[in-house]
Amino acid sequence: MDIRTQCMEATEELLEAARLKAGDLVVVGCSTSEVTGHKIGTDSSVEMAEQIFEGIYQTLRKAGVNLAVQCCEHLNRALVLEKEAAKGMEIVNALPQPKAGGSLATVAYARFASPVLVERVQADAGLDIGDTLIGMHLKAVAVPVRLSIRRIGEANLVAARVRPKFVGGARAVYDDNLL
Repeated sequence: MDIRTQCMEATEELLEAARLKAGDLVVVGCSTSEVTGHKIGTDSSVEMAEQIFEGIYQTLRKAGVNLAVQCCEHLNRALVLEKEAAKGMEIVNALPQPKAGGSLATVAYARFASPVLVERVQADAGLDIGDTLIGMHLKAVAVPVRLSIRRIGEANLVAARVRPKFVGGARAVYDDNLL
């Protein structure tokens, strides 16, 4: 299975498992170095990022779900979003590059119609391709999602969804539809 197909199938599984709906936000962090079997941050590949982006972005767009692509640590893990998805968020100034922001962020910035960077989001779900640490950009209670696809290329794939916080004590009753 090629990289684009792996990304598309993983995204489809996440959409279903997280019960995402139009307007929700998915954060994706990706090390193309890890995808190609190298240590994170050592072999950035725009060509690989294009395949990954296509598989994820087209799948999310069909569902009406917004994408936030996490930059690498050199841009403090800022995120690339479409300007419309960043309403109410403070925009920051940087242009992602393959070695300062990462290849996937660089591709997202080039492909989005009106790209902006923000410092943080609170996403409804996420895909972490290559151990890029997306947890800081998920809502407060992240829940692991086990996908049938465990790797994209050579990189570990970890997925998460979120749920509302539980409040109350021993007598509290919870809405199963929100779990």
